[in-house]
Amino acid sequence: MAAAVVVDTAKSRHARLRPVPVDAVKLTDRFWRPRQERNRTHTLPSQQRQCEATGRIDNFRRASGRKSGVPFHGFFFNDSDVYKWVEACAWQLAIEHDREIEQTCDAVITEIAAAQQPDGYLNTYYMFEREKERWTNLKDMHELYCAGHLIQAAVAHHRVTGQTKLLDVATRFADLICQRFGPKEQGKTEGVCGHQEIEMAMVELSRLTGDEKYLQQASYFIDARGRGLIGGNPYHQDHKPLREMEAVTGHAVRMLYYTSGAADVYAETGDDTIRTSLERLWTQMSQRVTYITGGQGARWEGEAFGSDYELPNARAYTETCAGIANVMWCWRMLQLDGEPKYADMLETALYNGVLSCLSLDGEHYFYQNPLANDGGHRRQPWFECACCPPNIARVLAQLGGYFYSTSDDTVWVHLYAANQSQVKLRDRRAIGIQQETDYPWDGEVRLTIDGDGEFKLKLRIPAWCDGDASMSVNGENAFKAAAGAYATLRRRWKRGDVVRLNLPMPPRRMLSHPYVSDNAGKVALTRGPLVFCLEHVEHAGVDLRSIVLPDDAELSVAWRDELLGGISMITAAGKGLDDAEPRLYLPLRPGTAQRDVTLTAIPYYAWANREAGRMTVWIRRDG
Repeated sequence: MAAAVVVDTAKSRHARLRPVPVDAVKLTDRFWRPRQERNRTHTLPSQQRQCEATGRIDNFRRASGRKSGVPFHGFFFNDSDVYKWVEACAWQLAIEHDREIEQTCDAVITEIAAAQQPDGYLNTYYMFEREKERWTNLKDMHELYCAGHLIQAAVAHHRVTGQTKLLDVATRFADLICQRFGPKEQGKTEGVCGHQEIEMAMVELSRLTGDEKYLQQASYFIDARGRGLIGGNPYHQDHKPLREMEAVTGHAVRMLYYTSGAADVYAETGDDTIRTSLERLWTQMSQRVTYITGGQGARWEGEAFGSDYELPNARAYTETCAGIANVMWCWRMLQLDGEPKYADMLETALYNGVLSCLSLDGEHYFYQNPLANDGGHRRQPWFECACCPPNIARVLAQLGGYFYSTSDDTVWVHLYAANQSQVKLRDRRAIGIQQETDYPWDGEVRLTIDGDGEFKLKLRIPAWCDGDASMSVNGENAFKAAAGAYATLRRRWKRGDVVRLNLPMPPRRMLSHPYVSDNAGKVALTRGPLVFCLEHVEHAGVDLRSIVLPDDAELSVAWRDELLGGISMITAAGKGLDDAEPRLYLPLRPGTAQRDVTLTAIPYYAWANREAGRMTVWIRRDG
């Protein structure tokens, strides 16, 4: 199979780093590897069955005439769920060839191709009686959004398989879009999509084909937004141009797809006004509206960002797709210059705000990912609006592509998990790296180098290490490594050289900014990249909302191999009120109505995989 990449910045003119292909990294660890395997054996097959059962694939058969006398099924943007599923299949095939997935994916691609219209148009909602409505409501109807997911699926499928069947479909549609939309002075229709996505897709198509017109089209869509072409409201990020925006706003997924697309455009054009805006927006987002889990979007109303420090826990919307979009944007910013803050945020979102979406069985999903719940929020096998399930599937399938990058004579290591990889430097030298580690449960990492010659190895030292990280080469010259940075080793390497990295992982109490009212007087527990939470299962008879964790209580870590697929738990001595306590108000007396409680926290990603009951990330403190 042809090499596959997450985002092909190998040809990017203004990105310092180049990602390593997905199929060049084989995960062998006990954390991510089983999830990738379940993605192959459970997640993707069950999603294909759901797409069939809900009529999403029948919509293509209806459009092509292969199935007549049936109505269109579901939302007008349902095509995009099928495209994301195809993309996930493509990346999964890059990891490991699976004949059944390949055949099923090929069959779906055949249905997609048959539905394309003679002029290149492809959207199954706008068929027959709706044909005259095409392109009449860009603000609400997601035509360009669906086209973007088609293009991304086609690019991924071609990179992995070398086949052009889907790519030919996507290219014809992209050509139609380029012919139609653009500046008025060029005789084109001015317009942008109400849901961003087409911008990233056009850049990826340009990178693959080398055709500049697709990059120019992406640039047009970035520049035309904010001029009121679709109503001028913040929900659609159409209230002001990107270069003038001071804060992320509106629908969270759309906003972060927008910034991801803009980062792609910058990587190709070097327009510093775009980059300055992206850095300003990322700083505001990370410092004022991001949940401790990396989740994005506080409000149910409009699936939107809230005001600065508006981060409610039980009412957190934090859509899975927004967490994924956060990862996508951070990854693109990271490739620009290797700033470690982007990798830190990416890791936090990936392990917490994104992974929490998926059940341990790989077949049930969260749409929203709150940080407190009364037990009523449970994962579902599918949704009427099913954007999140195939989105998490494509993230898991392309996960290996997030671990390494290269630049000139440097190998960058961003994430840690047991894996075997082959990376190539700019001079085409092949360098093998074998990681051995039990990360995220343990911070000891051993990297064995399979390559000769002089080059630099940059190892990310996560910000959560608090300055206690250390490293050595071949057991010699151990030295401290600064947290929140990339430690650089430059030497003439020999095959078999071993780098040992020690990332201490003591459990930590985290405070939030005092303006976050929901978290006043509370702490959250973290260890390494993982955020922890309390679930009712370990606290029978005690209301989680009443549990108090004294500031001086010792935090202990214990491994439970038999629980939730194998997890570390954090335990401490605390206090709490009985579930049955009936009084609304109590007199202030030391220890009133409280009893001793053994507080037990599990990783946030694993909550709601057992019986329904309360959960909370933030815990009352007693200093």
